Amino acid sequence: MNEHDSELIAGMMEKKGYILAEGQNDADIIVLNTCCVRETAENKVFGLLGRLGKLKKQKPHLIIAMGGCMSQQEHITPKIKQRFKYVDILFGTHNIHMLPDLIDKAEGQKKQVIDIWSERKDIQEGLSVKRFQGIRAWVSIMFGCNNFCTYCIVPYVRGREKSRQPENIIEEIKELVSNGYHEVTLLGQNVNSYGKDLTSGIDFADLLVKINALEGLNRIRYMTSHPKDFSDKLIMTIANLNKVCEHIHLPVQAGSNNILRKMNRGYTREDYLELVKKIRTAVPGVSLTTDIMVGFPGETDDDFADTIELIKDVEFDSAFTFIYNKRQGTPAAAMEEQIPDPIKIARIEELIALQNEISLRRNKMEVSKILPCQVEGPSKTNADLMSARTSTNKIVIFQGNQKLVGSLVQLRITGYGLTHLEGEVILAE
Repeated sequence: MNEHDSELIAGMMEKKGYILAEGQNDADIIVLNTCCVRETAENKVFGLLGRLGKLKKQKPHLIIAMGGCMSQQEHITPKIKQRFKYVDILFGTHNIHMLPDLIDKAEGQKKQVIDIWSERKDIQEGLSVKRFQGIRAWVSIMFGCNNFCTYCIVPYVRGREKSRQPENIIEEIKELVSNGYHEVTLLGQNVNSYGKDLTSGIDFADLLVKINALEGLNRIRYMTSHPKDFSDKLIMTIANLNKVCEHIHLPVQAGSNNILRKMNRGYTREDYLELVKKIRTAVPGVSLTTDIMVGFPGETDDDFADTIELIKDVEFDSAFTFIYNKRQGTPAAAMEEQIPDPIKIARIEELIALQNEISLRRNKMEVSKILPCQVEGPSKTNADLMSARTSTNKIVIFQGNQKLVGSLVQLRITGYGLTHLEGEVILAE
C-alpha cells in the first residue's frame, strides 16, 4: 500500500513538472513516504532525516517533505518541529492529493507547512499515478481498517474503512490493460470487507466477478485477507474464477486462542484451521502464506507451542515472521507481561527454522511439474536469467530473453530453493 502511495506521489510530482532525480544530491525536492508498523521503520526515518539536514545546509533551496503513516501519529509532529525544523512539509495519509498545493504554499511562505487530516474526507479519483512496474500494477479498492487489533497502529493512521465505487475500480483496471498491464493486485487493509460501507450491496466476491470478466487481463491478485471475514461465498467465487490466482495471504498472527483473544483477532485457532480446510478443498493446489508474530505480551511457552503446532498443521508455503514490538497508542503497548528480548529471539529463530524447512519441502514438491508462469523480467539475483511467477506466487528463474516479458509461458520445474524455483521453457504463447 505504501508502494502504491509512492506511485501516486511520483505521478503528482511529474504532473507538476518535476522529473525523477538520479540521487538525493541532484534533487530539488525529496519526499519521504513513511511507515510506522514497526519501530525499526521509524528509526530509519529519523536517521535519514538527520542525513538530509546536512544536505539541506549545502542546498538551502532543497524542499524536504515527509508524509505517510508515521506523519499521522500525534506525537510525531512536535518531534519534527523540535528536532527537524528544516523539514519543509509534513502531510499525512489522508491528504496525499494535496501535496502539489502544499509545495506551492511552502515555497510562498518560506516556512514549515504542516497539514495533517484526522480522517479521509472523501476518496479522490483520477489522480496521476507513475507506475514503476511493467506488467503488474497495484489498484487500491478501499482504504482504512475497522478491526483494531490490539498491536496494530494501522487503524489510527489509515482511518476507518472506505470502499471505492466499483465502476471507478473497473475503469482504472481497463485503462491499465489498455496500457499493457497484464496483472493487477487489489489492495486493502482487509479486502474481504470491501463494500460494507457502500449502498450498492456489492461485496468483494462480486467485485472479483466483475474484474474477472475484463478482456486482456491475465491475472488477479489481492492483499490482504482477514480470516474472520473470509466467507464461503468468497471461497467458491475464487474457486470458480479463472483469472484469480491460487494464492491467498491469510495472516494468522498466532496459534494460541489465548493470544488471538488478546490480539482482538476475532477468530480461534479452530476457526482458522477450518477455514484452511475449506479453502484447500475448494481450491486444490492453493498456495497459503501468512504473517506470524512472536513475543506478544503474555505469550507463554504453551502459547508459543500452539503457534508451532499450527504451523506444522497448516504447512504454509511461506510466512512473514515478526517479533512483537510496542507501538505507541495501541492497547498492547500498555499490557503487562511484556516478553524479554532473549525469549523473543529464541522463539523467532525456532519458528523461522521450522517454516524454512516446510517452505523447502513444499517447493521441492513442485519439481517436474509444468506450470503456467507470467514472465516479469530479468532475475533480480542473476541478470543472465529471466524471472517468472506462478499463479501460486512462486518465483521461477529460467533461461530466456526479454521478448518473453509479459507473456505466459509453460515452464517445467527443474530445481528449487528456499525463495524460488528453477525451470525450463516448454511452451511460450
